[in-house]
Amino acid sequence: MSRQSLEYPNLLLWERWDLTGVKIEDPGLQTVINLKPMLIPHSGGRHEHRKFGKTRVNIVERLVNESMHFGKKYAKNTGRMGGKKQKSMNIVKTAFVIIELKTGQNPVQQLVKAIENASPNEDTTRLSYGGVVYHQSVDISPVRRVDLALRFMSEGVREAAFGSPRTVEEVLADEIIQAASADANSYSVRKKNEQERVAMASR
Repeated sequence: MSRQSLEYPNLLLWERWDLTGVKIEDPGLQTVINLKPMLIPHSGGRHEHRKFGKTRVNIVERLVNESMHFGKKYAKNTGRMGGKKQKSMNIVKTAFVIIELKTGQNPVQQLVKAIENASPNEDTTRLSYGGVVYHQSVDISPVRRVDLALRFMSEGVREAAFGSPRTVEEVLADEIIQAASADANSYSVRKKNEQERVAMASR
């Protein structure tokens, strides 16, 4: 019996989904996607102010945190997300139920696959030589790859659900399913491909 199963016996996410069998196929993301078994994806901010602390936060909780938004479509989240975490957790939980009904698979596995497919490998940075600014392609760290994948997903869900008759839970479920299958209709996959295309032109 593994140490993990001894430390966290029979903990199912929301008492429904087992995280111990979820596989991370991308070797670059295996150390930054946390799949520690837990009942409720809420760590109480214990990772805050710790270097690389977010790598020790469960990936489902990171999706919940990224989903928190106060309703204005193009406004930034500048300290105005307080009190929305329970609402975000309910949204993600319902979306997971929809994913399970549509695919018959573990929704956490679908989320991990979606992150793998939506995380870009290259980006561009600004370099200045002699007053001339140009863009240079650079590799992205694994931590930032996960950050960008989650950001692309939440942005796509907000844009698709805002002013739409579809519920945000349905939109989130479809976005994860499409990204997990690397569907070109997925907003996050499109953003990843666009970013990598720009970076390739800047090599």
